[in-house]
Amino acid sequence: TKIGDKIMEFEIIHFRDAKRVLEEKKMLNNVNITCEYIFENLVGTTYRRDILRDALDAMDWRQEHADLKILPGRRYLYKGVKGEIAMDGSFSSYEYLHTGLLRLQLGYDKGTVECGVLLLPSNRSEKSPYGNTADMLKDEMQMLFPTISLPVSICLFDLGDPYDPEDN
Repeated sequence: TKIGDKIMEFEIIHFRDAKRVLEEKKMLNNVNITCEYIFENLVGTTYRRDILRDALDAMDWRQEHADLKILPGRRYLYKGVKGEIAMDGSFSSYEYLHTGLLRLQLGYDKGTVECGVLLLPSNRSEKSPYGNTADMLKDEMQMLFPTISLPVSICLFDLGDPYDPEDN
């Protein structure tokens, strides 16, 4: 994605008709803008969880009346919810893919989520024998069907190394 002269380092990949669902819900542009905003706020930062929460607050994904709970009576929460679209993710490792997909799938199976958005880092170990992350993700999503069947858009972020003030 490109804004002005600045190249945005993230890629959104849609699976299982997620793009169509987001278009029908008039949320496709909102998801794109939210991912751009998340990138702008998180690139090069260290304490990403709190900054992500603030960014999702600013983009109305954490409204007071939104039910962020994944399971009734439990403390597990999505990162954000807007309408019937749930957002989850972690920037600590790509392997959160499985946890995030399971959390979103639970909402989908219970009928509280119509589509999911999963936020993940695109960087992996240099020792990884798999090609680029997007290609690996596409293969993995095929292998996870039918267990993971929800429409989901996965946003892969290259947030760079955390900012270290001592580098200046």
